[in-house]
Amino acid sequence: MMCELLVEGGERLYGELTIQGSKNSVLPILAATLLCADTCVIENCPKLRDVDASIAILRYLGCCTHWEDSALVVDTARMDRAVVPDALMREMRSSVIFLGAILARCKEATICYPGGCELGPRPIDLHLSALSALGAEIRETGGELKCRGGTLLGSDVYLPMPSVGATENALLCACGADGVTTIYNAAREPEIVDLQNFINAMGGNVRGAGGSIITVEGKRALHGGTYRIIADRIAGATYLCAAACCGGEVRLRGVDTRPLSTVSGALSEAGCTVKSGEDDVFLQSDGSLRSIRPVRTAPYPGFPTDAQPVLMAALLKSAGSTVFVENIFENRYRHVDELARMGAEVRVAGRVAVVTGREHLHGARVKCTDLRAGAALVIAGLQADGLTRISRIEHIDRGYESIERDLYALGAHVRRETGT
Repeated sequence: MMCELLVEGGERLYGELTIQGSKNSVLPILAATLLCADTCVIENCPKLRDVDASIAILRYLGCCTHWEDSALVVDTARMDRAVVPDALMREMRSSVIFLGAILARCKEATICYPGGCELGPRPIDLHLSALSALGAEIRETGGELKCRGGTLLGSDVYLPMPSVGATENALLCACGADGVTTIYNAAREPEIVDLQNFINAMGGNVRGAGGSIITVEGKRALHGGTYRIIADRIAGATYLCAAACCGGEVRLRGVDTRPLSTVSGALSEAGCTVKSGEDDVFLQSDGSLRSIRPVRTAPYPGFPTDAQPVLMAALLKSAGSTVFVENIFENRYRHVDELARMGAEVRVAGRVAVVTGREHLHGARVKCTDLRAGAALVIAGLQADGLTRISRIEHIDRGYESIERDLYALGAHVRRETGT
């Protein structure tokens, strides 16, 4: 079944939204359930394609899962495999996060190279060198990675760059190692803090997440329990950007506003009024935005690469020109050609993109090239004249529980059309 999103532009956005659970938190946390051989209840679990892919991996490994409203119940007691087959690995790039958890639990793991959005090289060498530092023996044969970890030992793990995935994989594997592991130059994202808090809720002893040095006490007897996923800061950024360019008044609830500060700061500079509370953020805009200082993506707490496409889309009709510098992924501008179909003026040279605001955008047939590019096309459609028809929206469904439901609740004309 082919699905498309139909977006009618021109409506201002008003109302409140409670933000879904975080995609980038829930995936490593689902992998971490393998550490306890018990039942975990994951509350506020978003219903995403990537979560479905993680569930498929868990079930293949012998685990049981079922939904109870917005909570996912995962029983990992009967795990009886240490292999993730090629078909399941190709569903998403984050599937490599299962490597560290399976290795910690089973002392062996076999996986294939992961799939997902094609954003350029995301070398898993960082993951493999981190696991090797803990004593894992890794062999590559025919596209398969065979890992043995019979003598996992706590150690110092030095990451050459603060990779989120490598930090999470090292942390997960370290839970099954003898002794204490210290991870240096760790990624500092809030989702890693969430993973730490989940493992500690199971009886683990992880300290330092949110900073650049994380310590993990291995071989703790972990147990199941109930845990609530944090809100998705990138979904929050998406809806703030939509409201900024459409105009209106929107309040997001249930979201930690501190990780949103780089995005809300950029929107304030563009002319919006943004007021952040403890767990909510309010944005007011007349829809007339102006260009802002250069936006440079960087590891947290810098400007998030995942929010770059949606902010770019919000500024397509702004007065003046804004420079974007993408420092994380090589292929992060694949949405630019699609935006050009709608009349946008964006010039790209390597890692730099310059957005010059146009007075009008027009609806067009466009297709998603990756998850955040898809969200950018929706935002462009909301401020375009006429109808925008967006295909390949399975990319959007990887990270947004129902982007059309949330935007419709704010007054946007967005609907999903299913064809054959």
